[in-house]
Amino acid sequence: MPRSKRRTVLHPIMAFIILICTTIILSGILKLFGLGANYNAINSIKGDIDSTTVSVTSLLNLSGLKLIFKSTVSNFASFAPLSMLIILLIGIGIMDKSGFLQSFFTLLTKKSKKSTVTFVLAFITVFASLIGDISFLIFIPVIALFFKYSKRNPKAGIVMSFAGLTAANSINVFMNSIDSALINYTKIAAVTVDNSYTITNASHLFVMIVLTIIASIVVAYITEKVVIPRMGRYEEEEEEEDFYLDRKKKRGLLFSLTIATLYLLIFIYNIIPGLPLSGNLLDYSQNYYIDKLFGFNSFFNQGFVFVVTILFFLCGFFYGIGAKTIKDNQDVSSYLGHSLDDIGQTLVLIFFASTFISIFKETNIGSVICALLANFVASSGLSGVMLIIITFLISAIVTLFVPSAVTSWSILSGVLVPVFMNSGMTPEFAELVFKGGQSLTFGLTPLMAYFVIYLAFLDKYSEEDEKVSLISSIKEIIPYSVLIGAIWIMLLIVIYVIGIPIGIKTAPTL
Repeated sequence: MPRSKRRTVLHPIMAFIILICTTIILSGILKLFGLGANYNAINSIKGDIDSTTVSVTSLLNLSGLKLIFKSTVSNFASFAPLSMLIILLIGIGIMDKSGFLQSFFTLLTKKSKKSTVTFVLAFITVFASLIGDISFLIFIPVIALFFKYSKRNPKAGIVMSFAGLTAANSINVFMNSIDSALINYTKIAAVTVDNSYTITNASHLFVMIVLTIIASIVVAYITEKVVIPRMGRYEEEEEEEDFYLDRKKKRGLLFSLTIATLYLLIFIYNIIPGLPLSGNLLDYSQNYYIDKLFGFNSFFNQGFVFVVTILFFLCGFFYGIGAKTIKDNQDVSSYLGHSLDDIGQTLVLIFFASTFISIFKETNIGSVICALLANFVASSGLSGVMLIIITFLISAIVTLFVPSAVTSWSILSGVLVPVFMNSGMTPEFAELVFKGGQSLTFGLTPLMAYFVIYLAFLDKYSEEDEKVSLISSIKEIIPYSVLIGAIWIMLLIVIYVIGIPIGIKTAPTL
């Protein structure tokens, strides 16, 4: 395309720079007007509710600018997606370069319909919230390669995986660490109204089973009918020859899958309590198994990235040995760094994204918005279906500014749970409505830490004449979010009106 006719697109790096400057200026303006709010905050340590005041902190002054300069480097270095991405890319690099991924994907899909494969991948991404934030770093790059080796546009795989991981973020058949924290806040808020009220860990089970199936179908359908046709064909620099599994490749798969199975069995055995010499990877300072496994100080929480990287390394290394694509230590060293080639722009993008997120958090703008909206619900006098709809929408708005479910629910629950209970609805249902609203906008906010990973991989696989922007990347997720959000709100209203149980021994109404 001639340079004069090329459409100007604002690169995500420039977009984050603009957002950073806007946030700093906005914090000064809002501080000048004294924007703040009082709210009932849940104190998870003391197990009660504290009256708290939050106000906007201005960074448009000398002390604010000094804080930015002092903290930017440390914020970037401690930004969780950065270190985890680099470590995981080491494992993905040797799996890809050795040929394991292409052979493994071919083995899985050679007799399957593409639409069936898309549904299975969608189901996996919806279900993957069980393992937490690491799912973004595993599935986005791996599913991109899956689509590439299936001769489909890898950008469609990136969009699908991110949509499944975000739009279905609140849909968990099995509890994870976030669910455990949310339930704890809900319990504390509930006892302020009824000190004998108890909540079970399976309070949302029935709804989650239904939503897991529906969300998987929606993600697969939109991907097949909307995203893949619009993305078109991915143009490789060189057209690859037809790939088939010969004897060497099959031997490599046998070696790698055997070792991977043994490795996984050892790992799984060590997270099962009660067996001889088992459960070594659990945090026994916690009471519930879910917290022993996923708690902040658990091995699973702190060491799982390296566990997965070792699994990826074993798959790639033993495949290379069996298929003879790895001949010496030079090959191993080269393959380990394969996925880190041309990562410079990704690191710059992560730097500015992490700076924007840390600056926005420092201003407290998100927390103030959250508190003001919580107080609006408390003073509105709403009940029934209108309370459900307004809470759903408020949760969606709050998530744009405070993507962390735990942080936002710690502010909202102290207000919303009593309001719902006084309206004849259960605390569990209040939490469910909050989760539904969060799913609507969780994938649409650049304040979500792993949004930058999605952006980086979209940019990596973009052609020269179709550069990615912040706006275009958000537009790709909107169809998923809107449809899944619409299903959420309709399901919530039907459950409330009919009185369908939402989980084991849990109803929407008291």
